Order: sequence, then structure tokens, then C-alpha cells
Amino acid sequence: MGVLEISDLVAQWDERTGERVQVRRADVVDRLLAAGAGRAARIVRRMPVTGEFLDPVAVDRILIRVHTELQRLNEELHMAQRFAELLVPILAVLRATGSRLRVVDIGCGVGFTVRSLAASGVLGADVELVGVDFNHALVAEATRLAEDEGLPCTFVRADAFALAEGATVYLSCGVLHHFAADRLPEFFRAQDRAGALAFIHYDIAATRLAPLGAWLFHRARMREPLGRHDGVASAQRAHGDTVLLSAAAAADGMDAFLYESFRHTNPFCAAMRPVVGLRPALVDDVRRALGRRARRLVAG
Repeated sequence: MGVLEISDLVAQWDERTGERVQVRRADVVDRLLAAGAGRAARIVRRMPVTGEFLDPVAVDRILIRVHTELQRLNEELHMAQRFAELLVPILAVLRATGSRLRVVDIGCGVGFTVRSLAASGVLGADVELVGVDFNHALVAEATRLAEDEGLPCTFVRADAFALAEGATVYLSCGVLHHFAADRLPEFFRAQDRAGALAFIHYDIAATRLAPLGAWLFHRARMREPLGRHDGVASAQRAHGDTVLLSAAAAADGMDAFLYESFRHTNPFCAAMRPVVGLRPALVDDVRRALGRRARRLVAG
């Protein structure tokens, strides 16, 4: 059955209406046991229920705690700076063309990337920052945090496969591995639309050491059992370079690349690396804007 993440199973929504669907705890436990994930099944057995269904309020609280801990990990891995390393030169090229500058983070969780970029102002005041997520509770928490911090960014609920939010540049961080390989082309095609000129999607590099690095890092830095389990599962589910580039090629109007960051905060961690998409007419200008870093932009 492959590797399963608890967070993908305990909160579900109707893809057509966006309404929350009740999740029977026994069904989740059975799926995890069938996949050989006994520890994950024990974690779910301890989650509160209303009758036979998982309590949605309790589930949301757990997911918010997990994403809050993930924010700490993202800070330690300097993910906002990694995005800025690519976004600043790309947006400089787009700014010169007179394009509207709107950056949308898909699967934003509690909005760490968007809020960090908004707080730093590194992208410029003319860039609109938006985070989208399918989980209502995470969107509400991201909105609350941004308001408390007084940040110029917004968060809305949206489906990654049927994006209502247009963007100049689409982002994501740690989202790609949540989708099966055969669904990735659909994910990239959803971003090949009028007005979209680039995408940057960071995810775990699928290396032999990635699961071990994820285990060490999450064990040391995370306290929520669900987050510890899913952190390792994420590394085990990470897609290889060939799979990512092949899927990104489904966005016919984009040229796809891998980009290897020159900085690795912790050599024992699973490395994060992005797949980048650019409209063909922009590639040469973006390479010039990247300067020496352009050699790290590798075509499929």
C-alpha cells in the first residue's frame, strides 16, 4: 500500500464542495495496519472521537501544533531565504517586463513561507503574497498569525488541482511528496495558466540518507508524535529527480529545471531541493539575473 502519512488520512474534504468529510477512526487505523504502520495506528487510536468518528476540532488542534513545529524546522533550514534566493532574481526579470507580481504559496499550512517573506520585505512592496491551503483550520491560523504580526499577506482556502488563485509565481514547500507520482502532472498543469510565468516547488531530495536524516531531525526538534511519524514518512515518499522533471514537463508552457542550493544548514538532514519552472522566453534573462548561481539551474 506504500508509505502513508497520518495527516493525509485524519482530515478529509469533499474535493467538489470543499466540505469536511467525517473520518471513521477505525478505518484510518485499519489502513495504517494494512500498510505495516503499527506505530502510526497507535497514534491514531489515541486521538479523540465523537462517537466512531475522529473529533474534527481535536484533529485541527493537532495539525496546527504539528505545523507550528514545522515552522521551527523551516526556520532552521532557512527555507524563506532559499525561496528568496530564487524569487528575487526571477521577480527582478518579471518586474522589468511590467508583469503584475503575485506570489501564491500552495499548501501553505500556517503560512510560514509567506509570512517570513512578508516580514522581511525582501521581495519588494509591489509583490502581493498569498497563501492557499485545502485545510480550513490551517488557513484560519495563518490568517490569525499574519494579523497579529501586522503582515501584508493574505490566506485563502483553495484546491491545488483546481486553483482559483491566479499568480505570477507559484510556490510550495514540502507538498509534492503528498501526491502520488501519477497525480503530479495534474498538479503542474494546474499552474500552466494565463499570467503564470514561473513556479518554485521545494521538497525533500530523494536520497538514501533522507529517511535517516528526517528521523534524526524530527526526533530532536519535534514533540508531537504525529509530526515525528509523518516527517520520516515524507522522506520515504519523496519523488526522485526523474519523476519530478517528467511531471513538471506536463506544464507544456514551462521549461523545467532542478536547482541545487549551495547552502546546506545541516548535513545530517534530508536536503530540500526545488523543481523550477520558467516560461521559455524568460530563461536567458533569469540565468543572467542569477549570475554564478545559474550553473545550479539544471535542465531535465
